[in-house]
Amino acid sequence: MEAGTRISNDVAALGAGRKRELTDKLLSAFATVRSGEGIGALLLAAHVFLLLSAYYILKTVREGLILSEGGAEIKAYSSAAQATLLLFIIPAYSWLASKMKRDRLLILVTLFFASHLAVFVALAKAGFHIGVAFFLWVGIFNLFVISQFWALANDLYDEDQGRRLLPVVGVGSSLGAWVGSVYAGRVFSTFGSSGLMLIAAGLLLSCVAVHQALNRFPRAFRKDGQAIGQKPLNKEGAFRLILHSRYLFWIAILVLVLNVVNTTGEFLLGKLVVNEADRMAATGVIAAEQKAEFIGEFYGAFFSWVNLAGMLFQLFLVSRLFKFVGVRGALFVLPSIALVAYGLVAVAPLLALVRIAKIFENGTDYSIQNTARQALFLVTSREAKYKAKAAIDSFFWRIGDVLAAVLVFVGTRLQFGITTYATFNMALAVVWISIVFIIGREHKNLSAAA
Repeated sequence: MEAGTRISNDVAALGAGRKRELTDKLLSAFATVRSGEGIGALLLAAHVFLLLSAYYILKTVREGLILSEGGAEIKAYSSAAQATLLLFIIPAYSWLASKMKRDRLLILVTLFFASHLAVFVALAKAGFHIGVAFFLWVGIFNLFVISQFWALANDLYDEDQGRRLLPVVGVGSSLGAWVGSVYAGRVFSTFGSSGLMLIAAGLLLSCVAVHQALNRFPRAFRKDGQAIGQKPLNKEGAFRLILHSRYLFWIAILVLVLNVVNTTGEFLLGKLVVNEADRMAATGVIAAEQKAEFIGEFYGAFFSWVNLAGMLFQLFLVSRLFKFVGVRGALFVLPSIALVAYGLVAVAPLLALVRIAKIFENGTDYSIQNTARQALFLVTSREAKYKAKAAIDSFFWRIGDVLAAVLVFVGTRLQFGITTYATFNMALAVVWISIVFIIGREHKNLSAAA
């Protein structure tokens, strides 16, 4: 009896080993995957796939609500308000991270945000205008939940594993963003805002199940990964960590400048889309009450193209860029593209051209730039991975929104045209490239020390 059980267990273990070996071989087409690592990278990719699918469903809902209720200017001003909220949220998150073990923290935060979607659905059905509140919430949700996912990935991998495997994990991010945007764009008119919110809530609950499965494969990650996860973080605050580290400080400035450029570009696109919706309503092509639906469908299609480009870049470019030019070299790609794209927009400020420019810019941002930016934290402390990273990805990101909102406010009063905004973004792209040089030098020193 015992011998039969032992044989059965051996057969099961052999089968599991072959499955893992097959996973390693399949993923090796995209990156260097060593024995036993494939299943972990695949689970992390599934986790972020679900997160990004949920986010892009919610993002499509958000665009329709905020633009139909307030227009592109209100959207820009609402982004700035998030920075004020984060001044209170980040210290609370840092305190919570010092009190909880890693797994409990991530699961609690995910469930916390998922529960809010039911509240928004109830408010919408009661007839409340939720556009601005939902816009603020989605911005905070996106930054915190996705930031802590990448903190987890950086915590589970050492620097060598991270350089090799984060591009694979990033495939899940790009694929999830593409699937979420395509799905939302196609079924927006069928399910409406409330239905899509509930679908996104279900995806977040699925993330919890995938996260718990990670603990079943300790061999897929660094040897001390599980032991590290049981250790609480020290009590040092996020902002103190950033201000006392030249490396973290310049990453924060990088994120700030990146988001000023991106948000200003989003404003240009949003303004042109609203103008097109107004023109179509005025000429009778669509009814006035169909403007929100038109905007939602436009952004659904736009996000699907952005994320298709991002997914292709992630699959075929990121790991190769990391291999040949490294993390530091990959950081130069996006600002170079932004410099060229906004130069073209400054010459020909048309909706079709702005749309194409933003597809390439955002596609690169969500693949090459995002993976490289996450990999910068492989050489930092755990406190930096969770606390400082959360502050950088949320507060400093939103400070970029504040500066972009100031630019929109001033530009609106001075009647700036599309060309003026595009020229401003070109100048910022040059500053951005200079910041990448500084970060590259600091990263080289930290990597050598590690």
